[in-house]
Amino acid sequence: MDIQEVTRMVEQESVVIRQIMAQMEKVVVGQRNLIERMIIGLLCDGHLLIEGLPGLAKTTAVKTLAAAIKTSFQRIQFTPDLLPADILGTQIYRPDRAVFEVKKGPIFHNIILADEINRAPAKVQSALLEAMQERQVTIGEESYVLEHPFLVLATQNPIEQEGTYPLPEAQIDRFMMKIRVDYPTAVEEKEIMERVYSGATEHVEGVVDVSQIAQASSVVRSIHMEEKIMDYIVNLCTATRQSDKFGLDMSSMISYGASPRASIWLGIASRAHAFLMARGYVTPQDVKSMAPDILRHRIILSYEAEAEGKSTDDLIEVLLERIEVP
Repeated sequence: MDIQEVTRMVEQESVVIRQIMAQMEKVVVGQRNLIERMIIGLLCDGHLLIEGLPGLAKTTAVKTLAAAIKTSFQRIQFTPDLLPADILGTQIYRPDRAVFEVKKGPIFHNIILADEINRAPAKVQSALLEAMQERQVTIGEESYVLEHPFLVLATQNPIEQEGTYPLPEAQIDRFMMKIRVDYPTAVEEKEIMERVYSGATEHVEGVVDVSQIAQASSVVRSIHMEEKIMDYIVNLCTATRQSDKFGLDMSSMISYGASPRASIWLGIASRAHAFLMARGYVTPQDVKSMAPDILRHRIILSYEAEAEGKSTDDLIEVLLERIEVP
């Protein structure tokens, strides 16, 4: 399939995405980056971790996205006393029939909002591992396949906040992206105030079917990517593990680099970004735009980096500046 034909298909399918965005913008003021990243996650069938301070519309954005799609949605509020069975389900004994019956938990929905995921201890967070990776849940001896699509959109407050538990590394890697949510601008904040004071609550309609999302996703997968762009992606991810190979003095700053899962997701996300830009091919700029969100939670900093006040975003910025662009 040539690039012109793919571009035509992209333009045709992007109508669906514009409909979702229009519905979300009815409720969420500003936060364009967050909305775009959530739609990229939807197109790529990838789980998202959304981090920001309380009151920045993280939960509202997820609920609005779910409402714009004709699908099932479930919010799970993570708390310190939550148990794995509260999420996955459990076996209940029925004495009248002398049998165990499976009661499925709230995980059996298409879009899951795991609200404040870092408020629950590691055993509860780990309960999501099988569901996120294998798209199935095991209760007792039986495994149950989850419906498609299945997306976990988790929100968390920064780890410095009291009463939070850091997410296990194995689970963090299951998230396609970690999206940082910033404060709104002064103009946006004023608009938020006006909307709240006037009592204007917009109704979000389910405007898009799951089949339309699947159709758009298939177009994303057919977007053209040159081999040199793939090499660029591999170099970016390899540089987090072997920085000396690329002449970067960063090895003392990084304890563990990004896994190969990062390369896979960065390639898929770059295609989805090109789709949002209505292009049938990937450019290095698509890769640069998506790299921070894909890599920031996959790089484990050393004590030295933390002592110097360095963040993963600082190191990613150096990578994007220094690694040769095709």
